[in-house]
Amino acid sequence: MDDILMTGDDVEEMWKNLIVIDDVWNDKFPLLPSDPYQKATARFWVDYIDKNVYAFGKKTWMTKGEEQEKAKKYLIETLRVLEGELGEKPYFGGENMGFLDVALVPYYSWFYSYEICGKFSIEDFCPKLVSWAKNCMEKESVSKSLLMETRVYGFVIDLKKFHGIDKHMKSLS
Repeated sequence: MDDILMTGDDVEEMWKNLIVIDDVWNDKFPLLPSDPYQKATARFWVDYIDKNVYAFGKKTWMTKGEEQEKAKKYLIETLRVLEGELGEKPYFGGENMGFLDVALVPYYSWFYSYEICGKFSIEDFCPKLVSWAKNCMEKESVSKSLLMETRVYGFVIDLKKFHGIDKHMKSLS
């Protein structure tokens, strides 16, 4: 599993699978709230993550110049909105990880690439969100499931070279 890099289609399929898992085993390991309004709200936020973090994150590492600056601005705004939703809770799900946490934490592996390519620090803009991500990474089930940020960055470099975006980028190896 640690060799899989998610694409937009893969992410959508994963959310469908998580919904099925929640439906089948929600009595033991609930991911979504039982309240219909809270469940709909969680699904809204997952859709928000898919449409914004994915798109603006990709444009942050895949583009240059004015287009990159615009994407970076929108990515930071998106992350700030999510940080606001997190509030003072340890997890989006409250005291325990929930559906939103599972939806967003894989992007933490990409933060390093966003920062290097976009020349900014997410922690400078969203310290609570970065703290939340580090807290999630302390869970063995999370840390063993996600790619190391340097592997993601190596993948980003290869993609940028393949697409002719930045032929002079150096890999970390």
